[in-house]
Amino acid sequence: MNYRELLKDKKRIVIKIGSSSLHHPETGELDFTKIDVLVREICDLKNRGKDVVLVSSGAIAVGRKSIGLKPEDMKNIPVKQACAAIGQTKLMMIYEKIFGQYNHRAAQILMTKHTIVDNLNRFNAKNTFDQLFEMGAIPIVNENDTVATYEIEMGDNDTLSAVVSALVGADLLVLLSDIDGLYTDDPRSNPDADFIPVVEDVDSVMDMGKMTTGSDVGTGGMNTKLIAAKIASMSGIDMIIANSEDVKVIHRIIDGADIGTMFKARKDERFDLPLYVQTMHK
Repeated sequence: MNYRELLKDKKRIVIKIGSSSLHHPETGELDFTKIDVLVREICDLKNRGKDVVLVSSGAIAVGRKSIGLKPEDMKNIPVKQACAAIGQTKLMMIYEKIFGQYNHRAAQILMTKHTIVDNLNRFNAKNTFDQLFEMGAIPIVNENDTVATYEIEMGDNDTLSAVVSALVGADLLVLLSDIDGLYTDDPRSNPDADFIPVVEDVDSVMDMGKMTTGSDVGTGGMNTKLIAAKIASMSGIDMIIANSEDVKVIHRIIDGADIGTMFKARKDERFDLPLYVQTMHK
């Protein structure tokens, strides 16, 4: 069976893009061309009749550039939180403007660990997502870094995107990163590393995670992506890691192209999402 062909039938898709993918590496400024293409790809999925959620990093980096801080100035968590507060408004203004140009409506949702752990918060969050889907809006999700420290300390939104996928009942999670997918070793330092196109059982590759990232903007490494794959897989969600250098890979993936590493869903009825999130960072 060609599992890639089945991706055409996915109805609810979560797309995560990291900070490093949204910025020019030379300057750290936002890459507006890439953001425009990303939004266009998402709008086209909406036009196909699919529900789409965008999990977007970048608020801290945007805020940092806005007030002229350097990466070495970002060691203090309150500074990161303040930058997130400044950057989130700027980032959402950009998204809202570009989505509007393609005649689609964006909505902002900020989440913390407690959104999932607390039963009432989780119930309310799911209802909000469901209502936004019914209204035809595109939820844009980020961690609420202004009030939470778990997420800032851990890093990127990889885990959050998997948690959101499970919460909304998605059937596909696409992680756009600065790497083509999963390798047997870090291809930046080991040219002999082999690419892994398909992972049948995520448990078999969990030890391949690397807590490194190739950017001073992004904070996630392969380790967080494998944690995301585990959450997605146990929740019955297929996941793909693909390179964000050309964000047009989104529609190619949905059309069944052999791009990135695909982690096949292996739903575990015993998997307890709130309990899993509760035990993270301990």
